[in-house]
Amino acid sequence: MDVIETTTTRSGPVPSIRAEEKKRITPKRPRDYVAWAVAIAIVAGLVWTAVTNEKYRWPVVFSYFTTQTILNGLLVTLLLTAASMGLGTLMGLVLAVMRMSHQRPVSGLAQLYITFFRGTPVLVQLVFWFNIAALYPNLSIGIPFTDISTPVNVNAIMTPMTAAIVGLTLNQAAYMSEIIRGGFASVSRGQHEAAESLGMSGFTKLRHVIIPQTMPAIIPATGNQVIGMLKETSLVSVLGVADLLQSAQAIYARTYQTIPLLIVASLWYLIMTLVLSVPQSMIERRFSRSTRTRLTPAATSAEPGAGQLVPPTRESLL
Repeated sequence: MDVIETTTTRSGPVPSIRAEEKKRITPKRPRDYVAWAVAIAIVAGLVWTAVTNEKYRWPVVFSYFTTQTILNGLLVTLLLTAASMGLGTLMGLVLAVMRMSHQRPVSGLAQLYITFFRGTPVLVQLVFWFNIAALYPNLSIGIPFTDISTPVNVNAIMTPMTAAIVGLTLNQAAYMSEIIRGGFASVSRGQHEAAESLGMSGFTKLRHVIIPQTMPAIIPATGNQVIGMLKETSLVSVLGVADLLQSAQAIYARTYQTIPLLIVASLWYLIMTLVLSVPQSMIERRFSRSTRTRLTPAATSAEPGAGQLVPPTRESLL
């Protein structure tokens, strides 16, 4: 039997909906037990074959799991992920603003950038930037229409590590710009107008109204991009960057232990993915709670427009 709570308003008591309804207890059906049995059988079979098959060479896997070469490659992978995501997010924010501009040339340039970098493979972009010196062996950085300039040797600057960061950053910026633009577009025009009617400055409106409402839409997609970027860094091994995969390849090229070293790399990628999922979930819950606290009293009543988000009042910001 459902329990209906009431909320007292000026017009009298009205029914309200609980924030979290109790889960209804449904009886188990025979097909539920069959599904569990099949799932357990599949997992048990996979574990059994992995444990009993000596060709996996688990002792070799454990012996190389924490070697210095693997740990160094792990550090390079994390640095590439952090640098590419940080720079890509900043560039993506700029591109998102340009994309939403009412100036057609500005929005057109942003759209052209996004189309190009999302339409070509990441591996091709990495190889292209690594060989960019073939097109521009020397560049000059200076003040236009003056003799003040500094020559730049592109071949010396574009090392494998630099090409990896540049390629991953430019590619990531295209995807992050669309994620950020979608987040800003999720905030209705009424929220902007309500914040302006309270006399909020641009920064205050961005901090207390826009960002809290865009984060629930941006964070899940950004978290997926971080995990995807972590795995995409394995592509830089073709450039000779000593990341996690390249370090594993260097070892099994010498020892011929191909499968065990690939398992080592896969396990480390899996561990890092699981670790990155934890802060993502925490941030999602944090902004989800902050969004729920901004629900209007009408959200708990049966009045029209219930559940709409409103910006905080001036008193709530003090």
